[in-house]
Amino acid sequence: MKSVIQRVSQASVTIDKNKVANIQKGLLVLIGIEDADTMEDIKWLTSKIANLRIFSDENDVMNLSLKEVDGEMIVVSQFTLHALVKKGNRPSYIKASKGEIAIPLYENFVKQMEIELGKKVQTGEFGADMKVSLLNDGPVTIVIDSKNKE
Repeated sequence: MKSVIQRVSQASVTIDKNKVANIQKGLLVLIGIEDADTMEDIKWLTSKIANLRIFSDENDVMNLSLKEVDGEMIVVSQFTLHALVKKGNRPSYIKASKGEIAIPLYENFVKQMEIELGKKVQTGEFGADMKVSLLNDGPVTIVIDSKNKE
């Protein structure tokens, strides 16, 4: 499971001109799912993201987690995180899971993240043509792959 975590001052997701998610201070998390992902990947990744110390404390040092600043979160499915670009110029998405595998894992990821944070997590819509808007704060952007836990 691959993720791109962006610390934001604000973020939103719009589908067909309807805003379906909208947050202020928090995290926008893009998630890419592959067939090999399991509940173990979900639990490890949600814990890691919820506890990442990437928000500033009173000394302006990144020392606080999303939980500690009571921030908000949007999770968006993003199959293109599994793009393979080794050959040619057209990305291959063969590693990205199809909906029948990815949707239940995505839904479990969101539920587990809500358990980790103790609050509702906003989402986009799996497979929809989404317009994602964000104001990256910092900017702070972190990439985590549950298959590479270094």
